[in-house]
Amino acid sequence: MTSLDKPTSDTDRTTDQQEADAKAVTEAALFEAFGGIRGMVETVLPGLLFVTIFTIDKNLTNSAIAAVVVSLVLVAVRLIRKDTVKHAFSGVFGVAFGVVFAKMTGNAKDFYLPGMIYTLGLALAYLITTVAGLPLIGLILGPVFKENLSWRTRNPGRKKAYAKASYAWGLILLAKCAILFPLYWWADTTQFGWVLIALKIPPFLLAVYLTWVFLAKAPPPIDVFAEMEAEEQAEKARKAAAAEAARGQDF
Repeated sequence: MTSLDKPTSDTDRTTDQQEADAKAVTEAALFEAFGGIRGMVETVLPGLLFVTIFTIDKNLTNSAIAAVVVSLVLVAVRLIRKDTVKHAFSGVFGVAFGVVFAKMTGNAKDFYLPGMIYTLGLALAYLITTVAGLPLIGLILGPVFKENLSWRTRNPGRKKAYAKASYAWGLILLAKCAILFPLYWWADTTQFGWVLIALKIPPFLLAVYLTWVFLAKAPPPIDVFAEMEAEEQAEKARKAAAAEAARGQDF
């Protein structure tokens, strides 16, 4: 009998199912944490509208108004649908800062400057926190996986995966900054805007994919919320047993 003819054991099937479940849970958590397709649209659309209108009429005010309006509309849609607004609100703040910078300097290219500075700061934060032993991606995803900070001391394999993912995010964002900051000085507003829009999604998707790969291979998260609930239930059971024993002694 060849290896291909050997029947699959229950243990093999269980392991495969556990790996599939781990990948599915990781994918769902990343989708929730980073907003999924809708979050990406909300991130890209205001800037895309800004550079499109500026390419057509070279009017900073019209471009800024359009970007602000579409950001507010995206927030309003989420509020109406009673969805989480954190991704839409982050877009509003980013657009607002960009508009303020551009209007203060009179240079439409400065609309993108706050976002670039934020990206650089975020890249450094990913790298520095990882070197310090507290990878940022673990802080972001820990609550999503219901493990909080348990991975720091109780799950070393998972901590290692978070460290790899944080390094990936930091290096990818640094590479993006290495492209954008020189172009900020050399390219005109229209060229720079389109390059920036083109670099919005691909680096993000690469970082998310690498995070998924690292975490899918890591040990499963420790559900600290489930542990707390189990402890509460056990404590209630102990109290109930003690009360029952006390009633028995009374008789």
